[in-house]
Amino acid sequence: MIEIKNKQILIDGKPQIIMCGEIHYYRLERHEWQDRLDKLKEAGCNAVASYVPWICHEPRDGEIDLKGKSRPELDLEGFIDLCEENDLYFFVRPGPFIMAEMKNEGIPHWVMEKHPEIVPVTWDGNPITTKTLDYMAPGFLKETREWYEAVMKIVAPRTYVNGGNIIGLQLDNEIGMLSWVSNSPDLTDTVLEDFASWLKNRYTPEELGERYPFNLDEEQTRKKAIQSPSESYSPYLHLDLGHYMRNRFARYVETLRSYAEEFGVKDIPFVVNIHGTDGGRALKYPIGISQLYESYTQSPEYISGSDIYFPDMTIGNFQDLYVINGFMDAVHHPDQPLTSIEFNCGDGNFGENIGERYDPSAADFKMRMCIAQGNRMINYYLFSGGRNYRLDETYNDGNDRIAHTGERHGFAAPISPEGERNYTFHRMARATRTVMAVSDKLATMEEEKDDLAFAFIPDYFMTESRYPSSDKMKEMYQNIEANRAPAAWDTLVKAMLLANYRFGSVDIQNKPIDPQSTPVLVLASALYMDKQVQRKLADYLFEGGSILLYGQVPQYDMEASPCTTLADALNVKPIGTRRAKQHYALSVYGVGKAAARPEIRTHVAQVFECGTEVEPLFCVYGTDEVCGFTTEVGKGKATVISTVYTTAISFFKGILEELGARPSLYHDCEQHGIFMTSTKNNENERFIHLLNLDGFDKQMTIYENGRPLFGGRKLELHSKEGVMLPVEMTLGDVTIVQSTAEVEAVTPDQLDFRLTQSKDIIVLKTDRSLLPSDEYEVKREDEKIVIHSKKHAKVDDQLTIRFQPTSKITQTDHHTQVVQGN
Repeated sequence: MIEIKNKQILIDGKPQIIMCGEIHYYRLERHEWQDRLDKLKEAGCNAVASYVPWICHEPRDGEIDLKGKSRPELDLEGFIDLCEENDLYFFVRPGPFIMAEMKNEGIPHWVMEKHPEIVPVTWDGNPITTKTLDYMAPGFLKETREWYEAVMKIVAPRTYVNGGNIIGLQLDNEIGMLSWVSNSPDLTDTVLEDFASWLKNRYTPEELGERYPFNLDEEQTRKKAIQSPSESYSPYLHLDLGHYMRNRFARYVETLRSYAEEFGVKDIPFVVNIHGTDGGRALKYPIGISQLYESYTQSPEYISGSDIYFPDMTIGNFQDLYVINGFMDAVHHPDQPLTSIEFNCGDGNFGENIGERYDPSAADFKMRMCIAQGNRMINYYLFSGGRNYRLDETYNDGNDRIAHTGERHGFAAPISPEGERNYTFHRMARATRTVMAVSDKLATMEEEKDDLAFAFIPDYFMTESRYPSSDKMKEMYQNIEANRAPAAWDTLVKAMLLANYRFGSVDIQNKPIDPQSTPVLVLASALYMDKQVQRKLADYLFEGGSILLYGQVPQYDMEASPCTTLADALNVKPIGTRRAKQHYALSVYGVGKAAARPEIRTHVAQVFECGTEVEPLFCVYGTDEVCGFTTEVGKGKATVISTVYTTAISFFKGILEELGARPSLYHDCEQHGIFMTSTKNNENERFIHLLNLDGFDKQMTIYENGRPLFGGRKLELHSKEGVMLPVEMTLGDVTIVQSTAEVEAVTPDQLDFRLTQSKDIIVLKTDRSLLPSDEYEVKREDEKIVIHSKKHAKVDDQLTIRFQPTSKITQTDHHTQVVQGN
C-alpha cells in the first residue's frame, strides 16, 4: 500500500525516500539494460524512472508494440520486470507528451495527420509555433485513451498494490509549457467555445456585458474578439484566460487519471510535473506552478514534481531553488510532499560541444537542499544516455530518427550513451548513498523554520501569454515581472538566507494569513495586486502581523483598475516612480534608522507622500522624496523598501529583527557564502545541513539561540563541500549525540562515517563496547563515548567505528533498508 500522508510517501506504512534515475530503455540495446541498472544501484538509487514514448510504441495507427516484437528494446514489460528483479521501484511516465527531445514531443506523426483540427491556432488566428496540441480536443482524447488502455495493460498488474514494483505514474509532461514559451495560448474554435461557457458560469450576464463588449454566443465575433482583443477589455481577457487555462489543465489531468483508473491503475500516486527553470535560474519557474497548481491540488492523491535544471549551485543562484521549493509547498495540501521529477545531473555538455562544464558539487548541492526542504522523491534526469534509432517510416525531417539530437542522446548524463561513468558520477553517488544510509530518518523530517514566511501570489506568475499588440498588458506584465522575482530574490531573499533565516512560503492569494502562525511576512510587491489580496494584507497588519514589503506598493488591481487598499492602510500615497537614465545616476540615501547606510546608486524608486506616523528610511538624492519607510498599522508593523537595494545582509537582518523575526540557528563565519538549515522529526532527531557555496575553505562556530553547538568547536567547511551532521540521532542501540562527520552507512555492528574535519569528533551514547582501532581515540565522559579521529579528512575521509558483536542485536528494518539500498 502506498500512502501520501503528512508530507511523506509511505510504502506499507513506512516513510520512504525515493531516489530514482531516469533510464530510457528504448534508447538502449536490450543487453545493455542490466549494466545500466547495476550502475544505478552503485549510485545508491532505489528506483528507476522512464518515459514511455508513444511515437516509438505506435508509429503506425493501431499497431501498438509494448512487448518488443518490432524492436527488442521496446519491451516495456520486460524492462519493468528486470527492474523488479533488481529490487528497484519503477516510476512510469507514459505521456502522451513526453518531450525528451523526441519528435513531436513524443506524439506519433499519424495523430496530427488523422486529426488536423487538434493543432492549435493562437493570437490573431496564427498557427502555433510549437509542437503542441489542443489537450481537450475530442480527437486527441480519443487517441490518448486508446494509448492509455494499451499502456495500462502493462502497468496495472505491475503496480505495487498488485504485487509489482510500480509506485507512481506521471500524467502527461510539462503541461502548458510549449504554449507558454512561445506566447501562443491554444485558441481553437473548440477552446473558444469552452472558454465562453466557462465565462458564463463565472459571471452574471450583466457582469459579462460590462467586461466584454461583444456577443459571446456569436462564433465569428467571439473568435475575432478573443484572438485579437481590443485594449478596452484586454486586462479582463488576460486575467480570465489565465484562470480558465488553469481550470482546463486540471480537467485534462483528471481526464488522464480517469483513463488510467478505467484500465486498472489505482492506489498509486499520480504525478504532475512543473516546468520553468531557464538559463540557470528559476525566476520564471513559478509560472509553471501558477499554470498547474489547480491540476495537482484538485485531490490529495496527486503529487507535484519539480523540473530542476540548474547548472552549478553558486552564490548567484542558490536562493532560486530554496524559493521555488517553498512556493511549491505553499500551494500543497497538508499531506502532499515535495518531489523533483526531473532533477538535472551530469556535466552540462548538452550540445556535445563541451559548451559547459559543471562542478562535481552541482547535483550534490541541489539534492542536499531539496532533501533538507522536504523532497521525498528525486529523479536524476538523465541518469544514462542512449541512442536514437531511425523510424521505419521516413518524414524527410533531416535524420528520420525518433529525436532531434542525432544518433547519440544524453551526452551530459553521468553514464554516457556507451555506458561509461563521467567525472560527476562519483560525487553524485557518494551523496545519494549518504542520504539512503539515513533515509528512514530523512523521510520523516521537516525543515525547522524561523518566524517568517515569503509570500507567494500565483497570479503574479500568470504571465505565460500576452497579446503582442497590447501596450497596456505589456506595461502591466513588465512591471510585475520586474518586481516579483529578480530584484527581490537577488537582494532580499539572498540576504535572508545568508543571514541564516530558514523560512517557508505562504500562498496569500488562496489561503488565510494568520499573524499567530506567520508573525512576519516578506512580500515582493508590484504596482498591481488583486484587491482581495490587498485587503487580506491590510487585515493581517491590523491584526498584529508584520510585513517587509520590497518592490512597489500597489496602486492597481490585477485588471489594471485603480486600487490603493494596501497603500491606504500603510498611510502613504504613491506619487510616482523615479528612474535612472542617461546622464542621471539615480541615487538614494538613508535617513532615520537607516541614516548610517551609505548612499547607493539604483535604477528605480517609487516615491511617496507620507502620513505623520510614517518614519522615512530612504530618500531620493536631489529631491528628498521618500522611497522607503516604516510604519505601524493597527497592532502590526510594516517596513517598505521601494527601491532596488543592495544585498545588505546585516541591514535586512536588522529590519527583520525589528519586525519580530530572529534566526535561531546561525554561524559566525565572516565570509558568508554558506547555506545552512536544519531538519527534525517527531523524536527530536536532527540534521544540521551545511553547504559551502564558494571555492575556498571556511571556519565557523554554529550557535542555536545563543548556545554554541558541537561543543563550541570551530568547524571546517571545505571548498564546494556539503555536509549533513547528525544530532541526537538513534541508529539501532546507538545514539549519535553529535558528530562532525557524516553517516555513510549503518549496519548492525558498525557505523561508517565520512570525515569532514582535520580532526573529527563523534559523540555516542550506547551500552555496547567499541572495538579498538588505530584510526581513532576513545574517551568516556560520564555516559558518553567521545571518539577523536586520527585522520585528516583531506587525506583520508573514511572512518569505520566497529562494535563488539552481541547476540542481542537484531537487524532492524532501518538496517535492512540501508543494506538493500547499498
